Amino acid sequence: MNLAHRSIAALLFAATSLSPTHSLAQLEGSKADTTPTSHPVPAIQDTETSAQRDARMEWWREARFGMFIHWGLYSIPAGTWNGKRTTSVGEWIMNDLSIPVADYKALAKNFNPTGFNAHDIVALAKSSGMKYIVITAKHHDGFAMFDSKVNPFNIVAATPFKRDPLKELAEECRRQGMKLGFYYSQDQDWTAPGGSAYKTGNHDLPTHHWDAAQDGDFDTYLHTKSIPQIKELLANYKDYPVVIWFDTPTANMTPARAAEIVALLNQHPNLIWNNRLGGTYKGDTETPEQYIPPQGFPGQDWESCMTMNDTWGFKSFDTNFKSTQTLLRNLIDISSKGGNYLLNIGPDSKGNVPTPEIDRLHEMGKWLAVNGEAIYNTKSTLFGGEAGSFSSTEKDKNGKPKFVAAWDWRSTTAADKIYIELLTWPNGTFHLDKLPRNVTGAYLLADPSHTPLKLTRSANGLDIQLPNKALDPIATVLVLKTL
Repeated sequence: MNLAHRSIAALLFAATSLSPTHSLAQLEGSKADTTPTSHPVPAIQDTETSAQRDARMEWWREARFGMFIHWGLYSIPAGTWNGKRTTSVGEWIMNDLSIPVADYKALAKNFNPTGFNAHDIVALAKSSGMKYIVITAKHHDGFAMFDSKVNPFNIVAATPFKRDPLKELAEECRRQGMKLGFYYSQDQDWTAPGGSAYKTGNHDLPTHHWDAAQDGDFDTYLHTKSIPQIKELLANYKDYPVVIWFDTPTANMTPARAAEIVALLNQHPNLIWNNRLGGTYKGDTETPEQYIPPQGFPGQDWESCMTMNDTWGFKSFDTNFKSTQTLLRNLIDISSKGGNYLLNIGPDSKGNVPTPEIDRLHEMGKWLAVNGEAIYNTKSTLFGGEAGSFSSTEKDKNGKPKFVAAWDWRSTTAADKIYIELLTWPNGTFHLDKLPRNVTGAYLLADPSHTPLKLTRSANGLDIQLPNKALDPIATVLVLKTL
């Protein structure tokens, strides 16, 4: 059962029982499974018309591909503390290894990421074919990666760097035509008194704290740090953020408390925000994490957030990078199901993006430069069975029929075209026995001349004659012109 459809209580239980190797950075669609008929403060999603929602979500639905950036103090230990390696993701090292607040906060005096270059980050996203960026403004460790006047534990006040990376990214995004969003951990905060924490190891109820310095009143934290910092993020970067990415709500985030945040969000009517605020607010987007739903979320906006290796925040010893083929297949698969792909990078403590991540993004960008028409501003498949099927014998970890993916082809859709992303090259011809539209012609997108391909219609469907070899080793796009 997807965590997106569990109650908050069940979500908290799931969070305490997950293996540390699972990605706790963002849980899978944290929200309640029942929504009251009215919220304490109605959100824009409660009041807008379908046409208004379509207009608000238009750019996001067209984008399909975005960059997630997990970057903060946790990049200094890079997964190791006092000789011990974390078994969790890099940004959870404080929680995983029970690092005292004073010791963790002391990292700030050594954080001087002089290698950070906002121009290069935005240019990397752009050359990779990404259309928006979401960066961690504050993760669960409580360290703000921006110039916050309401709390001194931030990159400007507490480090020798003395610069605001979010401001620099905002300026570059404006110059280069990139959308920018901010991730903000509104509930968990492991260094602010009263902030929430998830259970790890022997972190006891009710707070799951491991240091007396964490103890305090949640409402005080909410009103003196969380909400004021959200106000700063919404006010200080001109036309950004266009997205607010919340995360890991606990039972502390009641409807009444969440409503105070929603009142701020409502002041920005074009803002898009996800389903992880808590307090029964659904937000705009479902957020499956580290997986692609077999059938997507039909009729809903959704975004799979995924890593390139096994961590979000930088870990020096995590070299388990996915291949470019896997990353591109993920993008194609997600697009074919009507979703967006939010792919993470994790800069190191100097602000440098790991070379394997850069290399893979450049390779993805090369493919998209040729085939992006089949990804951007497309809708989901008109077919459906090509993604795979549910097994009649095998069960998944929840005891439900296991989905067995097929990797021969995927399909995306435009107003007058059907795109077939061929992942396995057919032998001579590609056959379709289901024709949802009248096909009037066909060609390969990577063929500069768009040479017409021979079509053979029969009672069994349509056959498209193909060259002997694929034009791209990962995915060649077949374009069907339709009426």
